[in-house]
Amino acid sequence: MVTMTRILLCILPTGLALSLGLGLATPLPGGGQEHAHGQAQSGSAPPTSIRITMDALHAAGGVPRGWRFTLPAGDATAGRQAFVDFKCYACHAIKGEQFPLKPGESVSAGPELTGMGSHHPAEYLAESIINPSAVLIEGPGYIGGDGRSIMPSYPDMTLTRLVNLVAYLKTLSAPEGAHTHESAREQVVGGYRVRLVYKKADAAGAHHGHGGAMPVGQPQGRLLVFLADPASGQPIPYVPVSAKLGVLGKPPQTVKLSPSLAQEGFHYGADLTMPPDTNRITLSIGPTSMQLGPGAPEGLKRAQTVAFDWK
Repeated sequence: MVTMTRILLCILPTGLALSLGLGLATPLPGGGQEHAHGQAQSGSAPPTSIRITMDALHAAGGVPRGWRFTLPAGDATAGRQAFVDFKCYACHAIKGEQFPLKPGESVSAGPELTGMGSHHPAEYLAESIINPSAVLIEGPGYIGGDGRSIMPSYPDMTLTRLVNLVAYLKTLSAPEGAHTHESAREQVVGGYRVRLVYKKADAAGAHHGHGGAMPVGQPQGRLLVFLADPASGQPIPYVPVSAKLGVLGKPPQTVKLSPSLAQEGFHYGADLTMPPDTNRITLSIGPTSMQLGPGAPEGLKRAQTVAFDWK
């Protein structure tokens, strides 16, 4: 299994000045100002608003079904300036960028950030900044002697600059031919949060996370589907799952996925070679065979279909 690179940038203290609204201008060390609007924005499009009554919100356990934390779109140009102002370049290299050290500045060996925008969602990057010890990667340049992240604290970073910094990181796509994480897609449908991942086979013919080598000439990867309750995040078992691989001009290939438990956690999976011109994957899910009590999503009682564009 490929270990996701953990971004170690600029940590915010617990007492972050949240009173600075996202639309407010905030002072820069050089005396200028940055704005959360007026520039080309990057990252995910703003999610559709969820409308719900207070009674329904309380009945759902405090959050709507399907809710997840999201960041607003930021200003990538201002985020790059924040990267410079907080001297993040002194620890983190980015291929294609040039941030010359100023007199008196020293260099520390932090993780390279090239390609991080295509490796991680915006919310994961934000957590890496405000709470870098939430996930600790075992390796040099990550963990200090106290068992926590070695990332320093930047008490003068504002919420606006955090959002903009994440927007800048999301623009950092991996160069052509460089290593990237396996493609992943996610949707919410019929009481399921559905995450689709394809783990490519390596040069030896073994797919990541499932050590055995495949016969010579038949390298196979692994298609994984993670089904979870949208509200609690708990995995959902006892569900039939199959995948239809769509290729333009060719008959679709249908594959049955089996319940599996491995390094990735509980999932439904199948070993297969993904056709290089696959353009769409359609999953057939459910209905579940487990007993459902009061309050369980009605969608679990019916077969669901969800399609993912694949490029």
